[in-house]
Amino acid sequence: MRALLQRVSQASVTVDGAVTGAIDLGLLVLLGVGPTDTEAVAAKLLDKILALRIFSDEQGKMNRSVVDVGGGLLIVSQFTLYADARKGNRPSFTGSAPAVQANELYEHFVAQARVECAGPVATGIFGADMKVALVNDGPVTIWLDTDLL
Repeated sequence: MRALLQRVSQASVTVDGAVTGAIDLGLLVLLGVGPTDTEAVAAKLLDKILALRIFSDEQGKMNRSVVDVGGGLLIVSQFTLYADARKGNRPSFTGSAPAVQANELYEHFVAQARVECAGPVATGIFGADMKVALVNDGPVTIWLDTDLL
């Protein structure tokens, strides 16, 4: 799995003019699923995301996790994290999981996040054309790939 995390002061997702998910302080999680990913891989990634110390403490050092600050998660499916642009000018997405498999693992990840995250957990709509708005706080943007964890 791959995740692009952005520390936000607010973020939202809109589909067909309606807001489907929004958070204030927390993390926007753009989540991509690969063909060999499993629920165990999803658990490992979620644990890392929830424990990552990228929020400031009283001294201004990144020393707190999203859990520590009571922040939320906005989880948005993003198959394009598996884009391969090495050949030509049109990216290939063959490295991402098939839609049915990706949706099942995405839904599992969201369900586990709702159990483990103390703050709110919001989502987009899998496979929809989404408009994502955010205020990146810092800015802080972190790339995670479970093949590298």
